Amino acid sequence: MSAATLPALVLDTNIVLDVFVFNDAAAQPVREGLSARRWDWIATSAMRAELERVLGYPQIMPRLAFYQLAAADVLAHFDAHARQVPAAAKAPVTCSDADDQIFIDLAVAHRSILLSKDKAVMSMARRLLALEVRVQKTLQA
Repeated sequence: MSAATLPALVLDTNIVLDVFVFNDAAAQPVREGLSARRWDWIATSAMRAELERVLGYPQIMPRLAFYQLAAADVLAHFDAHARQVPAAAKAPVTCSDADDQIFIDLAVAHRSILLSKDKAVMSMARRLLALEVRVQKTLQA
C-alpha cells in the first residue's frame, strides 16, 4: 500500500515528543503504527522547524539527556517516519493558539486524523469533525 492510500495522520509537536522522546505508553499505538507503516504521517517543513526549536527548550533538554537522546536523534525519527508535504492553505476555522494553526490547516486540507492533547485544539473537535477531521489524543491499539 502506498503512503497516499494509507490513513493520514497529523501529529502535533507534543505528540511527536510523546512518541519519540518520552516513550509515553499512550503513544505506543502511534509508535507501532508508524513503524509498521499503517499510517501516513504527513508534516510540513514548518512542523519540523517547530520540533527542532522545541527540542532546544531548557525544560526538554534534560529529558533528552535522561533518555540518552540528542535532538538530532528525534529529528532523524521525524525524517524517517513523516512524509513532508507542502504547507496547507488556511482552514476555514481558526485556533485560539496560533502555534497550532499549521496542524489544523494540514489536517483539514488532507481530511486526516489530528493527534493532539492541546486544549485549544481539543476544544475545536466538533468544528473539525464537520470538516472531516477527527481530533484524538491517541490512536486505539
